[in-house]
Amino acid sequence: MTPPPSPFSHWLNKRLPFLRPLHQHFSRFPMPPVNGWWTLGACLIAIVLLMGASGLFLALNYTPDIQQAFSSIETIERRVPSGWLIRSLHMGGATVFFAALYLHIGRGLWYGSYKAPRELVWLSGLLLMVLFMTTAFAGYVLPWGQMSYWGATVITHAIEAIPALGKPLVTFLLGGNDLGTVALHRLFVLHFTLGFIVLAIIGLHVLCLHGVGSSNPTADSPTPITTTRPFHSDYSIKDGLAVCGVLIIYAILIFFLPDWLEKTSNLIPADPLKTPSDITPEWYLAPFYAMLRAVPSRLGGLIIAATSIIILFALPWLDQSPRHNATYRPTIRVGMTLAFMAFLTLGIAGLHTPSTIWLWLSRLSLIVWFSVFLLILPLTARHERLSPKGDHS
Repeated sequence: MTPPPSPFSHWLNKRLPFLRPLHQHFSRFPMPPVNGWWTLGACLIAIVLLMGASGLFLALNYTPDIQQAFSSIETIERRVPSGWLIRSLHMGGATVFFAALYLHIGRGLWYGSYKAPRELVWLSGLLLMVLFMTTAFAGYVLPWGQMSYWGATVITHAIEAIPALGKPLVTFLLGGNDLGTVALHRLFVLHFTLGFIVLAIIGLHVLCLHGVGSSNPTADSPTPITTTRPFHSDYSIKDGLAVCGVLIIYAILIFFLPDWLEKTSNLIPADPLKTPSDITPEWYLAPFYAMLRAVPSRLGGLIIAATSIIILFALPWLDQSPRHNATYRPTIRVGMTLAFMAFLTLGIAGLHTPSTIWLWLSRLSLIVWFSVFLLILPLTARHERLSPKGDHS
């Protein structure tokens, strides 16, 4: 028997009548027999909320001026009460978030979560990834250390390579031809504003998901499970346990592995006259940095890096097979494994100096990445479409 609502709940429901059906929808939302990979969404939301709260605190104490930006970071770290902890939460959040995000997207690729009728769930998720990458890049420049400055220089030079539009676009974004106070101030505003836009898109992503429901990982198995259970309490408890596990990893990074969160070269104030011996991005942007370096042309590298993301947006139309789960699609199982290995190789290559071996490994990985999504996936989907009752493996 359901207990009667409290006086406060009764008062609130009369003034906000949509709260009760919204609560009932989320608690009774029918869930297929998903596995632990589906808890990553809740983990990502928890990390975003922590980063948002810590980011607001940092914004109150940061000065977007090239003469004061670095010293304001030092002030936060050393003089503001618990400032070092808040900043570590923000930096560590980026590391944990992108690790969970790439696993979340990898799960979607493996289980075919981009297929109809979940195209909007997939597209809104990829849009979030692009927004997070942009937000992370803008935030990385704000400390105005050596790596911040030279990393921004590399990206702006890549954008300048766009014919006709590149130079005017960079001038508009930076407020001039050089990285200075105006550029730093605009990147600060961009970083701050994108945080709120990201929250709105997360709401859209959840709305799209609840409109069509979660995908069923057992749908392609010889004995699919079609029964569903309400989200609360089984799945809400699993999500809560997963969030606790991620928070433990979060704490280990902050308290025991702080050197993993910031490069030592970024502890030196930016010096436009002294180029670092090795310019490397944060690990979560390293795969795309490796793509930029793999092509001799700046424009070519930019096109390759952009196209590698664009094809993910096109997956719902590239893969129109009636099957979803790569576990039961032998060719796709091999192809997805190769794609994951290629992405990992690109990430490692992006963190190393551009030696001959790493450049060729990057190029080979790019060939594998594009071959999987532009050749193997469409051809396999066509074959499976013509013989949908083929044997499972």
